[in-house]
Amino acid sequence: VFEAVKQLEAAGAIGAEIEVVPVEVAKAISERTSLIMLSMGAGTGCDAQYLFAEDILGANRGHMPRHSKVYRNFAAEYNRLQQERIAAFSEYVADVNSGAYPEDRHIVHMDPDELTLFMKKVDGKT
Repeated sequence: VFEAVKQLEAAGAIGAEIEVVPVEVAKAISERTSLIMLSMGAGTGCDAQYLFAEDILGANRGHMPRHSKVYRNFAAEYNRLQQERIAAFSEYVADVNSGAYPEDRHIVHMDPDELTLFMKKVDGKT
């Protein structure tokens, strides 16, 4: 990892992420490079801490990386919203099938005289 960091430094990089590396190793590398070192599960010896928003928000279902910390449970909220989506579309389908949708307020009508002219044109009677 140290050699890779030194190669990035030599190539002109300004920073690098160091992920799930022992805290002592990450600190030693960070102290020996001019790169801005971002720690993801590599402890406090780097220049900054980094986590994915999905981990912070708890958006993942199932496995959570051991180095992540969950601050909210968005997965539960996504599940709730999915149930609401299913319910809304089910209600829509039921309304279409029963004739409850569309109601008159959901459609556009045409002036009767304009409709007569239109029908004559489409029937080839102009």
